Amino acid sequence: MTLAERVYLDKQHRSAFLALSALAKEAKTAALNAGLDEVLVELVNMRVSQLNGCAYCLDVHHRTALRVGVTEQRLAVLPAWRDTALFDERERAALALAESITLLPEPAVQDREYAFAASVLSEEQLSAVSWVTIAIGSMNRMSIASRHPVRPR
Repeated sequence: MTLAERVYLDKQHRSAFLALSALAKEAKTAALNAGLDEVLVELVNMRVSQLNGCAYCLDVHHRTALRVGVTEQRLAVLPAWRDTALFDERERAALALAESITLLPEPAVQDREYAFAASVLSEEQLSAVSWVTIAIGSMNRMSIASRHPVRPR
């Protein structure tokens, strides 16, 4: 095995991967049941994957985001979502919360972002966005650790 090769964690311990996949599916279901839509879920998946630098998850969720109706323009400016008017208040609240959970900034920043999200989202929605963020963050780490390749299509 060369330094570039890694054990694919999803293959080596399949049951752990299936549990993580079930968590991601349950988090998405919770978001939909809380009145959030697939577009918002995919925006969160994309933004967290950008922050974590997971090429594999970005490739997967880019295709999913397009399929559920996210435009190329919104995907292109997602890293600078705060500087555009292309995201509605609910999406902005979810993105702020997702960034805070992913980056874990100092407590004052966490509190500010949570307060903003809580001013827009219900408790059920706050929890659902948090779980979507935690699930994709875990998937990012599994894919990065495994060095899952992105293959040309």
